[in-house]
Amino acid sequence: MVHNVDMRTSITLDEDVYEIASLYATGRGVTLGAALGELVRKGSAARPSAPAGIKTARNGLKIFAARGRKITPEMVKAAQEDSLV
Repeated sequence: MVHNVDMRTSITLDEDVYEIASLYATGRGVTLGAALGELVRKGSAARPSAPAGIKTARNGLKIFAARGRKITPEMVKAAQEDSLV
C-alpha cells in the first residue's frame, strides 16, 4: 500500500538536471516536485538489461552464465605440467 505524504525539502540540482526536470514538468503540466517524483519512480522501475552472458545470482552478484566446457582441477594441473616441460 502506498501512502501519499507530502514532504518539503530543499535539494541542489545540477543545471542540466534542473532544465530537464523543468521541461518535463512544463510538458506534463505538473509542478517541478511532481515531475521529479515521476522521473524518480520511472528511473527506479526501469531495469537495465544485463549484457549477454551475464546473469544475477541469488545473492545479487553478477556472474558469467555457464557456456562451453568446464575446466577441472586435473586439466589445470596437466596444463601446468605441460608448461614446465
